[in-house]
Amino acid sequence: MSEQKITIADPGPLGLAAFALTTFVLSCINAHLVPATIAGTFLTLGLFYGGLAQVLAGMWELRNGNTFAGTAFTSYGAFWIALASMVYLELNGILKFGTDGNIATGLFLVAWTIFTFYMWLGTFQLTRILNIVFGCLLITFILLDLAEFKFIPSTFGGIFGLITAFFAWYGSAAGILNPLYGREVLPVGAPKPKSYQKSA
Repeated sequence: MSEQKITIADPGPLGLAAFALTTFVLSCINAHLVPATIAGTFLTLGLFYGGLAQVLAGMWELRNGNTFAGTAFTSYGAFWIALASMVYLELNGILKFGTDGNIATGLFLVAWTIFTFYMWLGTFQLTRILNIVFGCLLITFILLDLAEFKFIPSTFGGIFGLITAFFAWYGSAAGILNPLYGREVLPVGAPKPKSYQKSA
């Protein structure tokens, strides 16, 4: 009896949209475009859309055999869950960093900067839009690192975060619109041909 193959739709647009929207909201806060009193807005987004939805997208990408996208979406989904949880627990006095709060957040962000760096290197074999998204994200993380360690204001990281969000939204929109219209409505830049063959 032949085994029926289960078809899974492309989860990439969902993952990029979840990443973009959550990044946009937090970046508006970091760039001081909205009042500081609404800073908690990103907490629920970080847990459920940027977090849970991205983790699910990552699991579906792994099911589809896409190691890069599966690792990226699952990891950044976990990033949002971890960040939102850390902020919530600190605000409620469960985590007590005291005057070292910036060091705790800075260490957290530096670790994600390292991860983002080698993921960015991988995008040179993928589409141009993904290379731009990860390049902007890497710059955003570096600027946020510097801000947490008091070298620059958080505004710079917020501005680059907004740029990152818009490019991620573009990639998500391309993944939705191009298949629906049957043509390249939004160009993404063709991926490079793969020449590497895994040895047996």
